[in-house]
Amino acid sequence: MRIDLHTHSTASDGTDTPAELVRNAAAAGLDVVALTDHDTVGGHAEAIAALPEGLTLVTGAELSCRTGGVGLHMLAYLFDPEEPELARERELVRDDRVPRARAMVGRLQELGVPVTWEQVSRTAGGGSVGRPHVAAAMVELGVVPDVSAAFTPDWLADGGRAYVRKHELDPFEAVRLVKAAGGVTVFAHPLAVRRGEVVSEDVVARLAAAGLDGIEVDHMDHDEPARARLRGLAAELGLLATGSSDYHGSHKTCRLGDFTTDPEVYGEITRRATGAFPVPGTGGTPGRRV
Repeated sequence: MRIDLHTHSTASDGTDTPAELVRNAAAAGLDVVALTDHDTVGGHAEAIAALPEGLTLVTGAELSCRTGGVGLHMLAYLFDPEEPELARERELVRDDRVPRARAMVGRLQELGVPVTWEQVSRTAGGGSVGRPHVAAAMVELGVVPDVSAAFTPDWLADGGRAYVRKHELDPFEAVRLVKAAGGVTVFAHPLAVRRGEVVSEDVVARLAAAGLDGIEVDHMDHDEPARARLRGLAAELGLLATGSSDYHGSHKTCRLGDFTTDPEVYGEITRRATGAFPVPGTGGTPGRRV
């Protein structure tokens, strides 16, 4: 089985619609794909309706978190999307995205970059606007060669010259909320140092003690030494070790299935989840466990 547990669609900052994403996942030879848009489940219904036979969809989201001044992302899988506390927190983050993106446009203009809100909004295409849309506008203007080049201290990286903070969950609270909604949590790309400051292993250990289920080990932003270090940390802390593409369509160079998750780990994720079932590729709606 080929299993990719971290992808994005136009419901947040990807360039594939949810329907295109699942069709592309099947064409890439995947057996299982997780749709984990930033702080939203808005793409799930479309993805389920278009799900090709032979492909299983894991419903999820990537939650924006911050602790000790350091931003991090928490992948949440197979939670009940209607659980009110978690739904309210996702809404707070989404509501803050437009003012934040507008503020980043203003900072870029102060730095001499002629980006406009209209340009960023058009790039977002009605999805949940975020930094990659601002970065894509910078690419369009020729300010940077690609989206990744915008995520530096000169521009949009955490603490960068044009960076603006948004509402973010405490990761310990995120773990609690996801578990209360019947879901499973995996710390996304924990050693992606090129994105900015990362949390210490002590924080990961405390998250594990608080109920964190796993860490994303195999990821494009982790070199081989980082993957080895994370694999050892996962073993030490009793955490699941996952692998994923973090696919964003044309916004990033990674392809669907570039990194995958071991079937046994996937099986453990589904065993632990009580909020929702994976959806087999026959269309329909996700079942909720009771």
